[in-house]
Amino acid sequence: MSDNDYEERPRRRRSDDDQDFSGQDQVSRGRRRGRRRKEDYFYANNTVPNYKDADTLRRFMTDRAKIRPRRQTGLTSKHQRLLARQIKRARHLALLPFTDNHTRG
Repeated sequence: MSDNDYEERPRRRRSDDDQDFSGQDQVSRGRRRGRRRKEDYFYANNTVPNYKDADTLRRFMTDRAKIRPRRQTGLTSKHQRLLARQIKRARHLALLPFTDNHTRG
């Protein structure tokens, strides 16, 4: 076989207005559409996390007393770090639980 037996086809580049067989345009493929970013609770209420306000801190904890991640709370990085610190302070003062069950064994 020689190099001339196979004719190389020119490659077609896809443009932004091309669509694939599913009807989705190439730009939006793999992205979630219509999802709004959650609003930062502390910016909205013009407050900062405080260890004395246990009811507010409970909003950002799971039922198993874990601190919710930032992608669930919608807080900024700064407020998420402050929140974690204040939850830990409240735990040490017994205002919040460390775990969901306090059983003696």
